[in-house]
Amino acid sequence: MSLSVSEQRFKEEVLQSEIPVLVNFWAPWCGVCHLIHPQLTQFRREYGDLIKIVDVNADESLRLASTYRLATLPTLLLFDGDRIVERLEGFQGRESLRSQLLQMVEHYAGDRSMALPS
Repeated sequence: MSLSVSEQRFKEEVLQSEIPVLVNFWAPWCGVCHLIHPQLTQFRREYGDLIKIVDVNADESLRLASTYRLATLPTLLLFDGDRIVERLEGFQGRESLRSQLLQMVEHYAGDRSMALPS
């Protein structure tokens, strides 16, 4: 199940999180957004204890979309506290997305002295 975050809860759920947060900016009309959703759901199940994944509907959160200068959807932003440390746009397919997500988790799990699940 996805955690959908509104502008009102963004600070609490993302910027004040104790673990890195991957924010999936999407919109209902975005075909690619719907294609990557199952991948993100699976990734959330596997690595949800190391990285929090939340969804933000860009159409309903125009201020956030503007603040983070979204040029395309979907856009995935990885936050560590209030800093953006990774930005993913223009997906080349499922395997490419999974590879990029795994690299992010490995990098942040290593930085925090966490072990990845086997």
